[in-house]
Amino acid sequence: MKMMQLSQIDKWFGSKSILSQVTLDIKNNDRIAIVGKNGSGKSTLLKIMAGIYDYDNGHIYKARDITIGYLPQHFMLESERTIWQEMYDVFAHITEIQDKLQHVEKELEKAQTLSNFDYEKLLYNYDHLLQLFTEQGGYHIETKIETVLTGLNFPKSMYHTPINQLSGGQKTRLALGKLLLQSPNVLILDEPTNHLDITALSWLENFLNNYEGAIVTVSHDRYFLDQIVSTIYELSHQRVKKYTGSYRQYIHQRQKDYEQALKAYEKQQAEIKRMEDFIQKNIAHAATSKRARSRRKQLEKMEVLEKPKADGASASFSFTVNKQSGVDVLKISDLSFRFSNSEKNLMSHVNLHIRRGERIALVGPNGIGKTTFLKLIIGQLQPTAGTIEFGANVQVGYYDQEQASLNSSKTVLDELWDDFPHVNERDIRNVLGNFLFTGDDVLYPVHSLSGGEKARLALAKLMMKRANLLILDEPTNHLDIDSKEMLEGALKDFPGTIIFVSHDRYFINQIANYVVDMQREGITVYFGNYDYYINKKQEEIERAQLNANNDTPIQNEKITTQKERYKKMRKIQREKRRKERKISQLEEQITELERYLVTLEEEMAQPDIYEDYAKANEYLNEVNTVKQKIEDLMEQWESLHE
Repeated sequence: MKMMQLSQIDKWFGSKSILSQVTLDIKNNDRIAIVGKNGSGKSTLLKIMAGIYDYDNGHIYKARDITIGYLPQHFMLESERTIWQEMYDVFAHITEIQDKLQHVEKELEKAQTLSNFDYEKLLYNYDHLLQLFTEQGGYHIETKIETVLTGLNFPKSMYHTPINQLSGGQKTRLALGKLLLQSPNVLILDEPTNHLDITALSWLENFLNNYEGAIVTVSHDRYFLDQIVSTIYELSHQRVKKYTGSYRQYIHQRQKDYEQALKAYEKQQAEIKRMEDFIQKNIAHAATSKRARSRRKQLEKMEVLEKPKADGASASFSFTVNKQSGVDVLKISDLSFRFSNSEKNLMSHVNLHIRRGERIALVGPNGIGKTTFLKLIIGQLQPTAGTIEFGANVQVGYYDQEQASLNSSKTVLDELWDDFPHVNERDIRNVLGNFLFTGDDVLYPVHSLSGGEKARLALAKLMMKRANLLILDEPTNHLDIDSKEMLEGALKDFPGTIIFVSHDRYFINQIANYVVDMQREGITVYFGNYDYYINKKQEEIERAQLNANNDTPIQNEKITTQKERYKKMRKIQREKRRKERKISQLEEQITELERYLVTLEEEMAQPDIYEDYAKANEYLNEVNTVKQKIEDLMEQWESLHE
């Protein structure tokens, strides 16, 4: 069912065209992403869809009785009520029914004073209200609220906290939670992953994958897009182009389309050049002028292809080092830390040995101390206990997610040049040009820059430092997708060591070869990228479930070592996966044979078959053979389920 259709939409801000001839369809259960560079008009398009902005030309069709929910990029829920009161208010239409039910119940208690007619009328009304209350999920209101609040990192201890006492990030998460509880037919989300840690991101992805309705989102979180969307509209040069598939598939297809379009354009240009040369050489000669005039007519009628447009400039940079560090880069021994105003340690007994060339991603829930840990390493904070030792020739470069090192009163040029006064102005300008600060851009004051521009300026300073140990705190925040990919390319080629904190799981997958999971009770090191880390965490959960099951051989047998217990568990898991694969194969074979059987029986019903005894007998034998095969496979299938 079509929920909404945008047809030939144009949008102007003053004399500047933002959207041109944009056409987009939204059907029930669609999962759509709008992608494009910062400033390309993505948020504007979402606001037009949500009815926040008008449009100058075109038409928007909306299905009858459609409900639309819109989450702006920087929206914070403001209210004097508590978290629980605000969330419960979403279901006011159901609680009204509940109030009516309670009123009818009180009236029914007066049964002895009522006539039969009035009593029957009340009973009918009560049954009708009860049915409405049940159909609209009245018995599950509290469960729904708790599910969403827990998923978005609001523990029960916070339910009665007034919203006006929350941080900006918490208010943004709460706005998302309220919208999810409202369950509109079309959910429009502008950067919904902001302010979510990895645990909450995973919960949100699972929630949205099971959402009954259409979803349209803008997000720079490529991992999120890969998990959620199946249709992508790329917004570039005021127009949209539709791609079907995941984000990874979109990237592949976009490059392929560009190369094909460029090849077709270059081929046509070469053909035009040959035709023009022929016309010029032969138009004046009597023997060949007729052919030349014919070519000229062909050229005039030719539909000339436009040269495919690239997406515009992207930041271009690389990280180099002044000198190589020793093999041992950093040793952290029995580290503990607590803030002076706290009696509890934020982290305890942390041990970590980092060697040259390793790329360490720090992950864990918000508030666990990841940024604090980085500040301990660079010396901005001092440990309560334990030691931090750097190896030989280690030079540290630190990227602060808040860009606190930037001086807001300086110009872009001076901000970089003052830190590296020995470099001439031309080279400083070249560096800034690589980070998309060109011409008079370098004379803008830092305080006037956007979040993405400040991030690029901070990266320029980091690159100029040529440190061999990069410590990065959320380096992809505020960067558009193209800039993220350029940063990934630069870090992949970096010859030094990297320690970083990031909520960008796609980025972690591209960069990390170790993941350090930070928890209150300590850290766990995983050798691999984010996907490996998630798989190992899942294995640990499964292992714990197996150990908790009293019916498993692991509990019934005496296993003396962790190694033996792990081997036993792995054996059980392998056997389980082998059985599941076998069941899946059997189901596929049975399905294929059943389809084949239907085909055979349909063909047997044809006159040219059933009137020919020999052919009919062949078909009958084949039908019996297929039925026997199905029966044998079903027996195997049943035995595997026992």
